[in-house]
Amino acid sequence: MAIRVMLVDDQMLLRTGFRMVLAAQPDMEVVAEAGDGAEAIENLRTTSVDVVLMDVRMPRLDGVEATRRICAEPGAPKVLILTTFDLDEYAFSGLKAGASGFMLKDVPPGELLAAIRSVHSGDAVVAPSTTRRLLDRFSPMLPSSTAEPRHKDIAKLTEREREVMLLVAQGLSNGEIAARLVLSEATVKTHVGRILTKLGLRDRVQVVVLAYETGLVRAGGGH
Repeated sequence: MAIRVMLVDDQMLLRTGFRMVLAAQPDMEVVAEAGDGAEAIENLRTTSVDVVLMDVRMPRLDGVEATRRICAEPGAPKVLILTTFDLDEYAFSGLKAGASGFMLKDVPPGELLAAIRSVHSGDAVVAPSTTRRLLDRFSPMLPSSTAEPRHKDIAKLTEREREVMLLVAQGLSNGEIAARLVLSEATVKTHVGRILTKLGLRDRVQVVVLAYETGLVRAGGGH
């Protein structure tokens, strides 16, 4: 079955360009478009969507708030934030709101398509190193009031799972973690899956955010 995509951007020309790229793919279908976040939420009431490509700066309802509302719903589609600038505070806010990652609008078509497929399969598409740079810059904005309850969640992890979580939060890929811990990449992926389940998180981006919120990893990479 084709991946059902909704394009959300207030610039029609950009939506047209993205639609042309996606329409050429046998495994993708653009099922809806919206010019702002409010229209996107309205579309989701009547249209089944797997992945939302979400602009951030839009009239009426911006992409961050739209992402927050969409991701709060059960069975929500995955959201991929599109931003103009790397390390944009909007991208950070989008990750906090529940997005599975972000990409620059001028990304090569092949990378955009790979990102959509990755998000659809349950992976995050922000390079771990980019996520870490984002959090290093914006970690002072993280709320501390939720840290204590989340520490109790982390206590559910086994020693190995906690070790894997720390390495994910420090910006290592599954392959790098496997090499560091002398495990197979498949085993690392299994550990990451268990971490997500135990902590009630959507993807590895949220693992990184949680590690910073609770102080397991601090700005600059210490822990």
